[in-house]
Amino acid sequence: MAAKPKPEVQKMVSDVIALLDEVIADRSVPRNIRGQVEESKKKIESGINDPVNFGSAIYFLDDICNDINMPSHTRTEIWSLISQIEAIKEKMK
Repeated sequence: MAAKPKPEVQKMVSDVIALLDEVIADRSVPRNIRGQVEESKKKIESGINDPVNFGSAIYFLDDICNDINMPSHTRTEIWSLISQIEAIKEKMK
């Protein structure tokens, strides 16, 4: 059985999930981008003990940053989310 993550990591994950939910709920964001953000959220939720899933989430988010249809405010949010997820991966080591 996997060890339970530190409370600090759990708090960081819940903050990231809340931000992902905000992007998903934003109707100014194109549907395909919201879908990729949803996939990232699923990876994070399913892999709280597995840094590989966090890497996959980063990959999904990084991939959509180059989409020309992405609103600029959303791109900034995505970059912030990527940094936060990378910080979580570092804390999990």
